[in-house]
Amino acid sequence: MTRKSPKLVVVGHGAAGLAAALSAAEQARGLGQDIDVTLLEKSREADAGGNTRWSPSYIRLAAPDRIAPGFEEDMLEMSGGLADRGYFRTLAGHAVRTIGWLRAHGVEFVTPVYYLSAGPARIQPVGGGSAIVEKLLAAAKGEGVKVRYEYEAKRLVMAEGGRVGGIAVQSSDGATITLEADAVVLASGGFQGNSAMMRAHFGVAAETIKLISPGTRSDTGDGIRIAMDQGACISGDWNGMHIEPIDPRSTGSAPVVLVYPYGIVVDRDGRRFLDEGSGLVHETWEAFARDIHFVRPGSIAYAILDSRLFDIEGFGRAIRSDVPPYQARTLEELAAQIGVPGHNLRGTVAAFNAAATGDAGQFDATRCDGLATAGLEPSKSNWARPITKPPFLAYPLVGGLAYTFGGLATNEKAEVLCPRGPMPGLYAAGETTGHFYGTAPNAVAVLRALVFGQIAGREAVDFVARVGAGNSREIHDGY
Repeated sequence: MTRKSPKLVVVGHGAAGLAAALSAAEQARGLGQDIDVTLLEKSREADAGGNTRWSPSYIRLAAPDRIAPGFEEDMLEMSGGLADRGYFRTLAGHAVRTIGWLRAHGVEFVTPVYYLSAGPARIQPVGGGSAIVEKLLAAAKGEGVKVRYEYEAKRLVMAEGGRVGGIAVQSSDGATITLEADAVVLASGGFQGNSAMMRAHFGVAAETIKLISPGTRSDTGDGIRIAMDQGACISGDWNGMHIEPIDPRSTGSAPVVLVYPYGIVVDRDGRRFLDEGSGLVHETWEAFARDIHFVRPGSIAYAILDSRLFDIEGFGRAIRSDVPPYQARTLEELAAQIGVPGHNLRGTVAAFNAAATGDAGQFDATRCDGLATAGLEPSKSNWARPITKPPFLAYPLVGGLAYTFGGLATNEKAEVLCPRGPMPGLYAAGETTGHFYGTAPNAVAVLRALVFGQIAGREAVDFVARVGAGNSREIHDGY
């Protein structure tokens, strides 16, 4: 009887899944192993790529060949000490090598000017996340990876000894089939596109959060769910999400408006409710956007500025909305356009202006400039200069959800963990795993997807090569 080739199935077509599939195929070739690698994606081919395809994909490196200083300690600090040090140490240790691997596959990198304010060092692929998807997909196909679209993961099939034996999937015609697998890599994103899971973890209001990109809706927690059904452990902050302030009028992807620190923000009643300048934008946007959606009436707020915004060099880098702001010669006219009480907005701006007594010449959009209000509640800690120069501007803001933090517990080898230890043959990477707490570390999401996707692919092949396919059952693969 002819021995069948061992099979590896990767679930998900974003950065983590593509990195896993390609690195698995390369590892198998390097070991001289005949391993069948299949990549499954629930979306249509034209829509595939998840969050990655739509992401600018900033990556927290000082340069393509150099990790940013203090990386590991920064990750622990941002998590309040809850993060797995080993996970982030592995991430830091593999980051440069992974970027080199991407470059070898044709992904080029630049050092971007990030919005307006200073922040952690970062690089960016030329062409953003879509370049990562396109280059890795082409390379994976070149290595013989089979890519199957419109297949949704429904259930893991377990073999003797708690090993992975296959995965049940549903095709676009509604038929459920089971694919044999000696190892599975789960890289299908978080659960932000699953209204039931969002409601369960964040409350009823979470069902109406606007998703930040078209690819985000396909992240429905499939990989997390099917692993948990088989006893997988979970980790990460299940009350955490990466959410950004976006313009609800825009139909584009991630239409962020990040100039709010340079003016004031008011609610639907025309009242301020926060310190707009409490930190650099990447330090405040999550709490701010979450507050808008879950606390503010109507889940909307408005950034109010004057025409001096246009004098800030490069201000457009901080605005990805394709819709211009509301503009008016008077605050009353502006209030009428955005639907807030005119006398309230006028009074709010007057109170702010009276408290903005610092030297406006100290204003510096690129850093926390210390230009603060005096005797105002809530105060404004930086960038507090009077709003006096017409035309006056307003951007509507809502929360745009990018990804959730809660996910599967994994170790440095990207193995999925259960109470007994690693689950044999099961791996996970990217947003499917739960390693973020409190707030998302800036410019790390895509990096960790790539690094641990690559690790998962290699480790899965090594597992299959060690164990072999001798105990696999005959399962109809539906192809």
